Amino acid sequence: MRLTVLVDNNTYIDQYYLGEPAVAYYIETEGKKILLDTGYSDVYLQNAKALGIDLAQVETIVLSHAHNDHTGGLPVFPIQDGSVQIVAHPEVFTPRRAGNLDVGSPYSLAEAEQHFRLHLSAEPVQLTERLIYLGAIPRNNDFEAQKPVGKRWTDAGWVPDFVPDDSALVYKGMEGIYIITGCSHAGICNIMSYARQVTGCERILGMIGGCHLFEGNSMQIQATAQFMATAAIPKLYPCHCTSFAAKAAINELLPVQEVGVGLRLEW
Repeated sequence: MRLTVLVDNNTYIDQYYLGEPAVAYYIETEGKKILLDTGYSDVYLQNAKALGIDLAQVETIVLSHAHNDHTGGLPVFPIQDGSVQIVAHPEVFTPRRAGNLDVGSPYSLAEAEQHFRLHLSAEPVQLTERLIYLGAIPRNNDFEAQKPVGKRWTDAGWVPDFVPDDSALVYKGMEGIYIITGCSHAGICNIMSYARQVTGCERILGMIGGCHLFEGNSMQIQATAQFMATAAIPKLYPCHCTSFAAKAAINELLPVQEVGVGLRLEW
């Protein structure tokens, strides 16, 4: 599997790509070309062009969750004729709000159905022989996913949003698994535990993506760092919504790698 970072908060010095506080990853595996998330805007298109990546070859877009820093680029995706598949949780097009701001997908469910072929599932979806979309993540530990992120629209009106649609990808390599996340609202440790369950593989060889850890989450940061240390994960690439404090705490126990637009990983 080859993964290229098209969008991240960070850019590298002397590499002239665009950054924004968002996520988009281009994945090539087993002859398939897959996009995980689309960032906020058309930045992922500009960076893909600069990197020599033809997004018109993408067959599947996976959406990690509804928030617009992951879905905002959908309206500018170059193919809107229904031939490209979107894989996501059934609630990914549910309206979201933070304060007075709309923070959900720019497309409603009806609009998305006009432009894409939808595969919405709370169950895991086998994207290729080795790459799996995890679907709804069980939230079993007591230190993650404890606070809502804005509000979510339901038949009962606006309710606190615990982002039930948050999901991730897992790649099953020959010697272990690799986790690819958007924001980890479900909890990065919950995600890793479920990836182990789904794949039947305990060994986690790598992780890239947002961990939704900030300075104020000190207890959660310490518990997450200890979980990762116990798992002895050799390749850690926390980024996007992962604060310096969180990266530093994890780095005390395991080496943390820098992430920026243009990073390419071979797993």
